[in-house]
Amino acid sequence: MKIEQIYTGCLAQGAYYITSNNEAVIIDPLREIDPYIQRAKIDNVKIKYIFETHFHADFVSGHVDLAKATGAKIVFGPGAETSFSSHSAEDGELFKVGDISFKVLHTPGHTMESSCFLLIDENGKDNAVFTGDTLFIGDVGRPDLAQKAASMTQEQLAGSLYHSLRSKLTTLADDVTVYPAHGAGSSCGKNMSKETVSTIGEQKKFNYALRSDMTEQEFIKELTDGLMPPPGYFGMNVQMNKTGYENIEKVLKRGLNPLSVFAFEAAANETGAVVLDTRNAQIFSQGFIPNSINIGVDGQFAPWVGSMLPNILQPLLLVMEEGNEEEVIKRLARVGYDNVLGYLNGGFTEWLKEGKEIDKVNRISADVFATEFTSNSIIIDVRKPGEFEGEHIEGAINIPLDFINEEMASFPGEKAFIIHCAGGYRSMIAASVLKARGIENFKEVAGGFGAISKTSVPKTKFVCASNKK
Repeated sequence: MKIEQIYTGCLAQGAYYITSNNEAVIIDPLREIDPYIQRAKIDNVKIKYIFETHFHADFVSGHVDLAKATGAKIVFGPGAETSFSSHSAEDGELFKVGDISFKVLHTPGHTMESSCFLLIDENGKDNAVFTGDTLFIGDVGRPDLAQKAASMTQEQLAGSLYHSLRSKLTTLADDVTVYPAHGAGSSCGKNMSKETVSTIGEQKKFNYALRSDMTEQEFIKELTDGLMPPPGYFGMNVQMNKTGYENIEKVLKRGLNPLSVFAFEAAANETGAVVLDTRNAQIFSQGFIPNSINIGVDGQFAPWVGSMLPNILQPLLLVMEEGNEEEVIKRLARVGYDNVLGYLNGGFTEWLKEGKEIDKVNRISADVFATEFTSNSIIIDVRKPGEFEGEHIEGAINIPLDFINEEMASFPGEKAFIIHCAGGYRSMIAASVLKARGIENFKEVAGGFGAISKTSVPKTKFVCASNKK
């Protein structure tokens, strides 16, 4: 038996490849399926099942294409309905793979069809459990994503999750390995650990949600407190995972369309496409195409695209470093952004050669910021509320990047202000959005709060009221 966790950092997502005696199973595959097919060929095994722990909201799964390519059966938990051929398993149903078996543990709460897959090894021992978004390392799945579909409130879903955890998972042996679908950085939970593997025993000790003395009401309150709204693209990804999608190879072929400066400019004017610049924040600040949005491919790229551009049907034109074209389009397709019209051939350098208009962001160092700072300075911190409450500049206003499109009226109309995040990635996204909306009266701090914390600028660790809960 072999268990391989295939972890994709930009999505903080774990897919799994498990083999036993010439058969294999894939759990929660990403949209590009070649890595799984190649592994199976190398190991000379047949992919028998594709297990989906639930209808994923934060990425488009590869289940449909992988089933077509391999003949494997797609298996969801109880109650799952799809537009393609799949099996909705019963609670407790067993699936044989080589010399091992998988037992379905129906664990509603994150979504109603959410299920974990318990691996029973060759000796009949419970070996590992693949928990999807039901149980993370240090956290559990958010209970608000399936409210409309389930006709339940997030509190009712949280109550279901409370009972699922205690009846199906905490009853497992302490040495059973826990393999979740996500780690730190995912929007599917609040406070996930950077670790991607644990055990049931460790989670019973250290995961707040599995405390043995926690009542259902305490669990519901703690789980729903401070829950950020889900990114707008989540619902569209769920729909794609239920009904199917276009083959990713076709999406890549269409998006890999090199455009001259003039063709690029014409396409932007004629289609209303968003110009998405994926270069490094520091490079972007020094010059970019006016009205373009910067989301660097070197950070949490796909989730932030989903948050800033919630309509996955939005046409996109790309600006990137040469050589990154296929990688960027692939990452967009992972979260359902298939409508890429093309990219600027030769990158921003070609735009400059043609003498086209450019824009810049007034980016300053933390040391310069410290010399300019006064008690009257208007500081806008675009980090998440939890980060802000942990420590922030005295008198700063918290407008999380997640809400920037809805909070434009909260930015000063004429007075100069400063924006920052934790390290400069998110604040440059914010800066590009502000620039695209015609707001110019600001500076952005390179290095963010990480750099500011080393200066003499006054800071506080007290929890202060912000304009967001």
